[in-house]
Amino acid sequence: AILHTKKGQGAEALKTAPHRLKRRFYHHRYAAMPMECRGVVADYDARTDTLTIWSSTQVVHWVRREVANSLGMPEENVRCIAPDVGGGFGGKGHVYPEDILVAYLARRLRRPVKWIEDRHEHFLNSTHSRDNIYDVEIGFDNNGRIETVVSDFVVDSGAYSPIGAGIAGNSIAHMLGPYDIPNYEASSKIVLTNRTPNAPYRGAGRPEVGFAMERAVDLVANELDLDPAEVRFLNMIKADQMPYSVGLTYRDGVPIVYDSGDYPKALERALEELGGLKSIRKRQKDALSQGRYIGLGLGCYVEGTGVGPFEGARVKIDATGKIVVATGACPQGQGHETVFAQVTADLWKVPIEDVYVTVADTAHVTMGYGTLASRSTVTASGAIQLASDEIKEKVFAIASDILETGEQDLELRDSGVGVKGVPGMHISFRDIATAARPGWGHKRPEGIDAGLEVTSYYEPPTVTWAYASNAAIVEVNPATGQVLIENYVEVHDAGVLVNPAIADGQVKGGLVQGLGGGLLEEITYDENGQLLTGSFMDYLLPSASDVPPITVIHQETPSPLNSLGIKGLGEGGAIAPPVVIANAVCDALRPFKAEINSTPVRWGDVAAIFGDDPFKATSTTTTPEMDE
Repeated sequence: AILHTKKGQGAEALKTAPHRLKRRFYHHRYAAMPMECRGVVADYDARTDTLTIWSSTQVVHWVRREVANSLGMPEENVRCIAPDVGGGFGGKGHVYPEDILVAYLARRLRRPVKWIEDRHEHFLNSTHSRDNIYDVEIGFDNNGRIETVVSDFVVDSGAYSPIGAGIAGNSIAHMLGPYDIPNYEASSKIVLTNRTPNAPYRGAGRPEVGFAMERAVDLVANELDLDPAEVRFLNMIKADQMPYSVGLTYRDGVPIVYDSGDYPKALERALEELGGLKSIRKRQKDALSQGRYIGLGLGCYVEGTGVGPFEGARVKIDATGKIVVATGACPQGQGHETVFAQVTADLWKVPIEDVYVTVADTAHVTMGYGTLASRSTVTASGAIQLASDEIKEKVFAIASDILETGEQDLELRDSGVGVKGVPGMHISFRDIATAARPGWGHKRPEGIDAGLEVTSYYEPPTVTWAYASNAAIVEVNPATGQVLIENYVEVHDAGVLVNPAIADGQVKGGLVQGLGGGLLEEITYDENGQLLTGSFMDYLLPSASDVPPITVIHQETPSPLNSLGIKGLGEGGAIAPPVVIANAVCDALRPFKAEINSTPVRWGDVAAIFGDDPFKATSTTTTPEMDE
């Protein structure tokens, strides 16, 4: 497959650029490594001709659809449940052959069938990710203002492409990041090879393109002997430019418009958390005079979140007056049950204990999309709100009739509806549910249907735009090339946070995965195409000792695209760390004019930059200075 897009004059604008810089960047192959591998259990009931499937998946409705189509069964007769799946991160975000095969065998054999993937099978057969090569050329002026970006990249999709051109489309849409750049042209080729298929892993095209773009920004700064932070501040979209029309089209077919945010403020806060840019540069200069190599790494990105096409939710008030919610979202540890209970409790003004949430079960919601692409809080919450609004119309109509009060004088309170300013006039949701039932004795006013249950589907108009600025201080050991991360900061904006503690954990977890991808994790093959990294003996995951002190600062700018003001954040943390590490190491080794334009950042490669005498440049080089 081939993709292409153009903004402004595109590549033509390079001809008039005062300066041009061209580099090749490579983001290597690695993959989601959830705590638990994949697994499928299926049970067939011959009497009812129904299948129940328990799958370690992020997309229960997709599994149900593919099984029904493959076996010639109506979807109504196939139920798919995703229990606690031990992590997913995108690797479980599509249908695998085993989902269908196990269901087929259960039906054919008329007995339960179970398949559990072991770790070696996971390395060999579950989808891999990343593995992109970028050729990037940038045109810029004497001050570091970037005028043109041209990108030509290749995605190694492996033996086939489980989700089509989604990764490449994401990369194209996200390359310009938080920068105001008038000219852009991008081309992509998605190629098939004999490797394991390539599909989204947390970030899905954004870490790859972010590595290329953010390395290029640092190289522009180096070319002009400017500080990389200065170049970013110069090119960033300002808060008063919001909403900002990018001049491109997102993969949902809608023009890209950054909805809200303050990008320079986020970068400023990240630098301040590390002591401030001037202080960092002074410390770096002092360290260099002592033979120590300290570097500042920066990485900024934007992320389209809350993507469609839809999400479904069913809301009902049951006979006990409790609020029961079901959605098509499929959590893998993100805390969906808590978040959706919070949203629902707030919408209905009830204690969170009165809300019961069911997720990842096709028996409870007719249609759902699943959990991927930093979307569930936006889309599922939107569906919950739509369903709740429709039920509220009934609830207020019934309460108005029973309390003999106009609806405009009513309010939600105390797990029911009351008259504003009159504490004694109140009817509980339990009594409203009783009044709403069908049959004799109901108390519904004329024209109100029976029941307090609604299924709704939220179809977002387009994505909301989260963003972040990352900054880290590293020290490089000149003898071994070891990269020690002293401190890591991310200032992240996901709009209004429903649950700050969960949001904090999400971002930190993503950061650790990003650090693993930047320094440790790598899938490799030999010259005959045989996998060399088939176990954790060879594939290195970050452990507790590899994780530096991490500070996450949440900069909450409400999105105007939904009534809750929320944006997504599930993938965000994993996007920037690989390029932050590479930029930090290159910044530390600026005396050697070091360029690290591929991942992972290997200690041996870093040590080789020093050559025979790691201290030879310490007395003759300087670090960039900020203007007074």
